[in-house]
Amino acid sequence: MDLPTLVAAATPAGDAGLFTWVVFLTQKYASTFLAATWVTLYVSVIGTILGYVLGFFVGVVNTTNIHPEDNIFKKIIFRIIRIIVAVYVEIFRDTPMIVQGMVIYYGLRQNGLMITSIAAGILVTLLNTGAYMGETVRGGINSVDPGQEEGALAMGMSHVKAMFYVIVPQALKNIFPEMGNTFLNNLKMTSVLNVIGVSELFLSAKTAGGSYYKYFEAYIVIAIIYLVLCFVFNRIFLWAEKKMAGRSDYELATEYLENE
Repeated sequence: MDLPTLVAAATPAGDAGLFTWVVFLTQKYASTFLAATWVTLYVSVIGTILGYVLGFFVGVVNTTNIHPEDNIFKKIIFRIIRIIVAVYVEIFRDTPMIVQGMVIYYGLRQNGLMITSIAAGILVTLLNTGAYMGETVRGGINSVDPGQEEGALAMGMSHVKAMFYVIVPQALKNIFPEMGNTFLNNLKMTSVLNVIGVSELFLSAKTAGGSYYKYFEAYIVIAIIYLVLCFVFNRIFLWAEKKMAGRSDYELATEYLENE
């Protein structure tokens, strides 16, 4: 039996329905889709977590005031950091992620740094997340009652300690839903990284669909995968958010003392 005959025997008939082709592509390219799912998760999880850290740094910098009594050296260094942070935030908030990926990947390689597509994808996700999270963290810190920091300073805490032990934990609770949205968005936005060769879900669908010219059916497969992933992670974030909120049936200590 020649090769065309073998291929024809292994594929659905030309008039096969949509569901038949979806099942066929899922079975034939199961390992490809699983590997692409792992890459998608790897890039989005690592990039987002590192982006959270960068975003908190950016948010803290943008909400830290320069006091008149600070020494001139500290004022100059802090103003330079603020300028760098402001430029970084503007660049990554005002340009598309797909363009950022092209510039970072090909720009670094053109200048002698042979970065891999996976590393470039994580770097793009990290920097993009940090820029958006920086503004989110800034808003979360500003939403905390200023009296909290004043009380911490009155107790002898430095500004840094007050920020990390009093203000940031409260801000974290306020911005946690947005952190979940950011991760889900990154999970889906990894699809644009196919332009720099990241073997994520979108690129795997192009490969599978191109083999039989069944792109629509292949995209249906990854749409289902994205739906499942986002549904699961959304439920995880909702569960964590409820845990952070604490119990709703608590009683204030003042009410308990009054009853005594």
